[in-house]
Amino acid sequence: MRKFNVTVNGQAYEVEVEEVGGVQTAAPVRAAAPVAAAPAAAAPKAAAPKAAAPAAAGAGDPIKAPMPGNILDVKVKVGDKVKNGDAIVILEAMKMENPIPAPRDGTITSITVTKGATVEAGQVLATIQ
Repeated sequence: MRKFNVTVNGQAYEVEVEEVGGVQTAAPVRAAAPVAAAPAAAAPKAAAPKAAAPAAAGAGDPIKAPMPGNILDVKVKVGDKVKNGDAIVILEAMKMENPIPAPRDGTITSITVTKGATVEAGQVLATIQ
């Protein structure tokens, strides 16, 4: 079990996510960084203004699906600048449309899902730096 802090529509929740079998990709390696680096999250923000170059593809913090469902819409593109709370994707779960928000201000460095895709809880939807 891994514990995460998730903010949905401005409300903060502490959730536990159990990783189950499935296809393994490079994403879980990056997924561990926010948990271990959460107290030091100020360091990347401080370094960002110094770096004028665009963010590397896939670099940054993962934005994960909080529940299994289907992607109804992808609201952003790689390179888009987003603000905390902006909808990244619309996830349909239990016949409800759930906007999955950006956890902070930043730039989208990758999008790992497409419209119509089925996702599992904890699956990386996009990365933000």
